[in-house]
Amino acid sequence: MDRFPYPVARVGIIGGGQLGRMLVKAAKRLGCTCVVLDPTPNSPAGQVAGHQIVGHFQDPAKLRELVSVCDVTTYDIEDVDTETLVVLEREGYRIYPEPHVLAEVQDKLRQKERLAAAGVATVEFAPLEHADPAAFAAFGYPLVQKARRGGYDGRGVAVMASPSDYRRHLAVPSYLERFVTADKELAVLVARGRDGDYRTYPVAEMCFRPGENILDLLLAPARIPDATADAARELARRAVDAIGGIGIFGVEMFLTGDGRLLVNEVAPRTHNSGHYTIEACLTNQFEQHLRAILGLPLGATEQLSPAAMINLLGEPDHGGRPVICGLAAALAIPGVSVHFYGKASTRPHRKMGHVTVLDADIEAARRKAEQVREHLRITGEEPL
Repeated sequence: MDRFPYPVARVGIIGGGQLGRMLVKAAKRLGCTCVVLDPTPNSPAGQVAGHQIVGHFQDPAKLRELVSVCDVTTYDIEDVDTETLVVLEREGYRIYPEPHVLAEVQDKLRQKERLAAAGVATVEFAPLEHADPAAFAAFGYPLVQKARRGGYDGRGVAVMASPSDYRRHLAVPSYLERFVTADKELAVLVARGRDGDYRTYPVAEMCFRPGENILDLLLAPARIPDATADAARELARRAVDAIGGIGIFGVEMFLTGDGRLLVNEVAPRTHNSGHYTIEACLTNQFEQHLRAILGLPLGATEQLSPAAMINLLGEPDHGGRPVICGLAAALAIPGVSVHFYGKASTRPHRKMGHVTVLDADIEAARRKAEQVREHLRITGEEPL
């Protein structure tokens, strides 16, 4: 018979953004308390945790302060000081996913090399020693240049159709990828427990804002044949096997016109593509991540209802204190659940919240989500 003195565990979270906020909520349901490390006082996660260490993710002293007061530590952000975390892990502190795993994944080129070495199908890529027109031409256009570190939501990515686009190249350590024309972009959440047990979630379909690479609309389950969905879940499991580590991982992939599945990248944390699981799945991604890192049995991943999700982004011409417009109209639509992230200020295209819509029919859920988008907007008190 297992017994846990209350609280079950004190969980440290490096990063106080929206992922950390939703992780704290799940932790409290499981009987855990949380400590958040974030440089912004009263961060979204810190608000609900009630205990925040104000400090940067790259500050060794602050990382040690966090880890030393927690039973287990995890992340809601990838760009952290892994060298310090490796030292702390060697001293006996539990940190998941393991710091050496995070170090591999946060360098996107090393991640690609690891996937390729394991035989996981991915987009053709090549290291870039020096950014110059000759190197780009030798690789061949069209291409995508990606920053090795720090890129997200379209940052750190430059798509180039021809040599005339070279003027837009990134002046940071990077690598080149073949440009892929995808029929669909898919995502699969994979959880891996401390005992090696796996769970995969239904395949989700991601639709991005043109030219921005910010997730705009997500549909779960994806509108693909069952055989393709099974293959995507297996490919995602193999990708996480290649990366290693404990916790939940978001695996993004392309489905090409000729039916090939190619892994784009792996995120070693809860993922924007999995927010729908809060309302739509037996075990949501945040609880699943906690189960994994705490050594508890992984939960069932069956989906209870089709779901559509949209991100709520700051309007392009506003900043400052957020102003929510159209909330009543959005909530009048059946099946709508709204999540605001508690951010003190908005700016153009900043993620301020998300909305999940449940319906027995995925197309009906999509239409309702698009209705919500027409009504619900995040403006600010400071027009730009």
